Amino acid sequence: MYNKDVIIEVFVLICVYFQVCQCTHLKGTFKSNEFFNFLIKFGSQKTDRHQAKATHGYIFGNISSNHQFSERITFAVLDRPYFLEYYNNRVLSDKNEACKHMFTILSKRAFDPVCNDKGKDYLRRIPCPKGKLCEDENNPWNVIKNHQFTYVIQDFDQPSFWYVSMVACYRNTTTCEWHHYESSVPYQIDYDIWLVNGNPNSSAYSTLTYQFSFDRQNTLELYLLFWLCYMVLVPLQCHAVKIQKHPVTKLFTASLLLDFIALCLILIHTMKYALDGEGYPKVAMTGDIFDILSRTSFMLLLLLLAKGWAVTRLELTWKPLVFAIWLGYGIVHILLYVWNLTEVDIIEDIDEYQTWPGWLIIVFRSLIMVWFLYELRTTMLYEHNTQKLNFLLHFGASSLVWFIYLPILALIALHVSALWRFKLLLGITYSADCFAYCVMAHLLWPTRSEQYFLLKGPSLADLEELDEFNEAPHIVNNSYTSLSSMSSLDICRYDDPP
Repeated sequence: MYNKDVIIEVFVLICVYFQVCQCTHLKGTFKSNEFFNFLIKFGSQKTDRHQAKATHGYIFGNISSNHQFSERITFAVLDRPYFLEYYNNRVLSDKNEACKHMFTILSKRAFDPVCNDKGKDYLRRIPCPKGKLCEDENNPWNVIKNHQFTYVIQDFDQPSFWYVSMVACYRNTTTCEWHHYESSVPYQIDYDIWLVNGNPNSSAYSTLTYQFSFDRQNTLELYLLFWLCYMVLVPLQCHAVKIQKHPVTKLFTASLLLDFIALCLILIHTMKYALDGEGYPKVAMTGDIFDILSRTSFMLLLLLLAKGWAVTRLELTWKPLVFAIWLGYGIVHILLYVWNLTEVDIIEDIDEYQTWPGWLIIVFRSLIMVWFLYELRTTMLYEHNTQKLNFLLHFGASSLVWFIYLPILALIALHVSALWRFKLLLGITYSADCFAYCVMAHLLWPTRSEQYFLLKGPSLADLEELDEFNEAPHIVNNSYTSLSSMSSLDICRYDDPP
């Protein structure tokens, strides 16, 4: 029962993460006794000087309450330099001191109609009066219709991240000092907020970029591109597995289908996200799980082929070790996924491979790659069939690319800005996987693989006789003999007495 509860709790945490932190249309509640609530990190695109109004970032919405607050608390939209100090001081145990330290710099930089009328537009006092604009909206014509507040983000130099949060701090309009808002009964604030790149009042914005944070823009096109590739590859492979019902072909087809299903689910979520800024978070999570299953099953296929299963031998040696490595890799992969969703602070500009589970999976993958090469080399040393050796050589080269790209990519990502890192990781990862599947489909195509697959299992006596034949001195010293060209009749003739 305990394990079941833990699994349910992890699942709920993941769902909450998707619903709160991944959507650009935020709906929810904030209670004054929570003190601090971080909502989202949003990448605003670079403003085009020639189309400034159409390319600004916009944050707008409604924040109201059914309760009467004696003091208005604070809604903050901050860029990274101001946000870090503000965010780090939220953990102070004395909340009055926390409020003072959080707003030490912002007090001098943020606009306030009484204390700093020359400041910049970072803060709003909330909740806003029901049916009216927020008190700090001194330019009503800038506010998006049917909403209470609007932030317009303009940066002509580069894209930037903005951090949205609420905090139970208020500014005394007499002393201009910051204090913690305390009440005997916690009050609830309801919010409905949009974060977009492009003018909401204009119909000229691009649907492919409007709802997306800058670091996620153009990902929909990437998903569509690879989906089209798989729409060609998957039917071809399904046709191949009908022609050749072989264990290797079946395992490869299963891995390919898992990857295709994962891509379809993620694409559905992304297309819905492009329309409403919310998407289907649970569908996306299911797609990620299918993606993990696809990669682990593909790795299992590579390990089995490296040991010569169904190519040079029908019986698999060291089964417990092979499946233990496969299972361990799958568990570490799932651990990384859960860790990245629940433990990595979104404030930090790091990706999944810059955490200790990320480094663990890279090291584990590298060790598996070394073992894969060792097993492949051993298999090739004991193989004398030219066609099979040619297959193993091409198989090893393409598989090595699939194994090694991730460690190299993780090192490159260390030096790439978080604004472009996600798209880099996504593009290269999907390209490498698609390339690996295409090459494997080519190598395992029925008209080609029948030359080196053990399609029918001979008897134990036949296998022992073949092993003795392969190890004979005249076979080792002379040129390679094509065993696959020998028919079952030839084997029988070899067994017959002279």
